[in-house]
Amino acid sequence: METPGSQTSLHRANLERVVRAVRMAGSLTQAEIARSTGLSAATVSNIVRELKDGGTVEVTPTSAGGRRARSVSLSGDAGIVIGVDFGHTHLRVAIGNLAHQVLAEESEPLDVDASSAQGFGRAEQLVNRLVESTGINPGKVIGVGLGVPGPIDVESGTLGSTSILPGWTGINPSQELAGRLGVPVYVDNDANLGALGELVWGAGRGVRDLAYIKVASGVGAGLVIDGRIYRGPGGTAGEIGHITLDESGPVCRCGNRGCLETFTAARYVLPLLRPSHGPDLTMERVVQLAREGDPGCRRVIGDVGRHIGSGVANLCNLLNPSRVVLGGSLAEAGELVLGPIRDSVSRYAIPSAARQLAVDPGALGGRAEVLGALALVLSEMGDSTLLESTLPTGSPAFT
Repeated sequence: METPGSQTSLHRANLERVVRAVRMAGSLTQAEIARSTGLSAATVSNIVRELKDGGTVEVTPTSAGGRRARSVSLSGDAGIVIGVDFGHTHLRVAIGNLAHQVLAEESEPLDVDASSAQGFGRAEQLVNRLVESTGINPGKVIGVGLGVPGPIDVESGTLGSTSILPGWTGINPSQELAGRLGVPVYVDNDANLGALGELVWGAGRGVRDLAYIKVASGVGAGLVIDGRIYRGPGGTAGEIGHITLDESGPVCRCGNRGCLETFTAARYVLPLLRPSHGPDLTMERVVQLAREGDPGCRRVIGDVGRHIGSGVANLCNLLNPSRVVLGGSLAEAGELVLGPIRDSVSRYAIPSAARQLAVDPGALGGRAEVLGALALVLSEMGDSTLLESTLPTGSPAFT
């Protein structure tokens, strides 16, 4: 029995602190573990040795600041996590281990708006195919992260806006996929997962406060506050696409007029260019043409950037993030869109907040959401379960 405040209880808590730090970072030197956990170097050294002996972590030689060091990561054999990302036009699945290594990844086209049953069936097939192709023992899978292009109601676990995915009305995505795969499934919207992906693997590494902006068929933001995703009590935090820019503007799918989304999302922007560029125009093609110098596409990309910048300025004034990361295909436009975003931020944000803000393109491209789904499992899984499955029963954590 562990008594609160006892040496055994304290030791167990320290074990979990070290595992949690390594789990979220992927790999850390022992000095970095000490700084992030507040534990002494000697305590960290002893705990790392114990975790290594139990098979929970792996230790490899590295260097830090020109000096020899030891890098600590969770054992690649400790468990497998799976990420599933539903976009409006694609399905992407990735398999990784607890050491933040991506072992397999594949995507295929999918009209996710059509039918939830079709979407989950395709996801089940793709997951099973990837697991089989990599030779992974299915019993090693400890959880699945699932991304969907819409807000998740925190209380019910269902999609909070049926206007975004009408074919998914009343569906609980976590329960649906868990029933098919037989493992715990953690679900979040695609913008939050994009933020997690960039935070762990991409342009947000080392940042505690950021906003990830995704512009596709809709517009959303994943908000990271003090290193953690902020979802709000109802799960709808970050719906930046529904900031009102013009009360007399176009009617948005949410029922309001002049939302940011009606000036920036693909479904509203592409009709401006299709009369001159053809009916099969996509945002990816608009970005490509803009980079090649097409004046109409450059103008539209610039206008979209200025409108996004107005929304980002509101975020600056409210939350004062240190970085904004632009994701999705629009980020491929580079300075053609980032420059106008910065111009609007400088014009509309509080000067002190604007000066502190960096606006950068995402580093992960279309992979941000599926890697964020892997990170979601890593962030939600319990350290206690991981320790109990790897440490020997004679460990001080259980005495």
